[in-house]
Amino acid sequence: MSRWTESPALRGFSAFLLGAAGVLSFAPFEWFWLAPGLCLGLFLLLRSAANARHAFRLGWCFGLGLFLAGVSWVYVSLSIFGGMPWWLAGAATLLFCAFLALYPALAGALFKRWQPIGAFRQALLFGALWMLSDWLRGWLLTGFPWLSLGYTQAVPSPLAGFAPLLGVYGLTLLTATLGALLATWRLGVPLLAVAFLSGWGLQRVEWTQPTGAPVSVALVQGNVPQDMKFQPEYFAQTLALYRELVEQHPAQITVLPETAVPAFFDRLPPEFIEELSRLARRQNGDLLIGVPTSAGNRYWNSAVSLGTAPTQRYSKSHLVPFGEFIPPGFNWFMRMANIPMSDFSRGGDKQQPFALSGQRIAANICYEDAFGEEIIQDLPDATILANLSNTAWFGRSLAQPQHLQIAQIRALETGRPMLRATNTGMTAVITPEGRISAALPPFTRGVLTANVQGHQGMTPYARYGNGLALGLALLMTVAALWNGFAWAKRHRLGH
Repeated sequence: MSRWTESPALRGFSAFLLGAAGVLSFAPFEWFWLAPGLCLGLFLLLRSAANARHAFRLGWCFGLGLFLAGVSWVYVSLSIFGGMPWWLAGAATLLFCAFLALYPALAGALFKRWQPIGAFRQALLFGALWMLSDWLRGWLLTGFPWLSLGYTQAVPSPLAGFAPLLGVYGLTLLTATLGALLATWRLGVPLLAVAFLSGWGLQRVEWTQPTGAPVSVALVQGNVPQDMKFQPEYFAQTLALYRELVEQHPAQITVLPETAVPAFFDRLPPEFIEELSRLARRQNGDLLIGVPTSAGNRYWNSAVSLGTAPTQRYSKSHLVPFGEFIPPGFNWFMRMANIPMSDFSRGGDKQQPFALSGQRIAANICYEDAFGEEIIQDLPDATILANLSNTAWFGRSLAQPQHLQIAQIRALETGRPMLRATNTGMTAVITPEGRISAALPPFTRGVLTANVQGHQGMTPYARYGNGLALGLALLMTVAALWNGFAWAKRHRLGH
């Protein structure tokens, strides 16, 4: 054997590099074809690992490379905008990425512990375990599904056609399994080609149908600097900015970003609320504004409607740990940062979509759209999805394009158009086919206008959620280990 294959340090470093290179598969690079090759590289490393402990280390190194390269914007949020000392922000980011890396490490250890005989069965087990680790990461401890492998296969990937059936975790399952099968290229290459052709064909299926008349929309991108947003002297300027942008771009549905104005809704100047309502009614329309709401000593991260329809409200239910609520025992940590309104209350589980301009608008705020099974709770009632975000907390980083790619998958899974109104980007309109039909350049001030058609109907994913992908992963695990189960049974009977 070569020194490279024998040295644990060099093998770990190669796994780390593979993980870091994985970021190129995600937006804004979108090298979707690279993802199966990276899966193949990790698969070969794990298959040749000496034991489960070594495979755990390889999986952890891969995950550490992926998350350090892919979610380094956490440091920007904590240090530059949160005011945390650089050394503490750096340590917190490193620990966060090291924790996330435990999920692929667990998948690697289980793969080696159960490794079956035969390349085909090994590939089935590898793909199933990777998918299950991605799913677990998106659920445990409120979940952090960012950089789930399936997002690499958003449009323009042909595999995007499978999203309405199996969701993002089904795409993870396909990508990881097909990548591992490339180890036996005579089998893997034809199967990859068949999968790509099948996905391309599925993209031609119309899972949902238009409903109602198209509506004109105006998505406002204020580009308000995060370090100025909460300064009292900038408050009046912010109100004037949004009023001007709304006035210049009349539409039936106008959407402003998350916490567009840094004050509780009931404490905003009444003349500002009345003026926004009047401007919305010009087109017999309505306006959604992201704004904190309060009652007593509780407050929520909300979206409130103004205009022709009665006032309605949606309050964010899936809160961000440390950014929007303080986990028990971490008050000391938050005292080191300067993050305003970091202890929101949680909105209700079942909130009705907004009834606006003949459509039903299901709002979600910030990274709520990273949780597909929560988004489909608004179906089949909702005809349009709308995301209100403020990713100014993460500066000029990968967070904006990565978040837009996540929204593309949500549109595909639900067969609904997705409207994105953000403070600094990426403000966009996404079609039910997961394509970006229009977008504003990030870190610019402007309003994106478009005509959007609502859709009704249910995709298979909207009906069954992650159940189909989880069931398929479990079946693949059983198929991969069946001989092992049979051997274990015979072994017990023999003794």
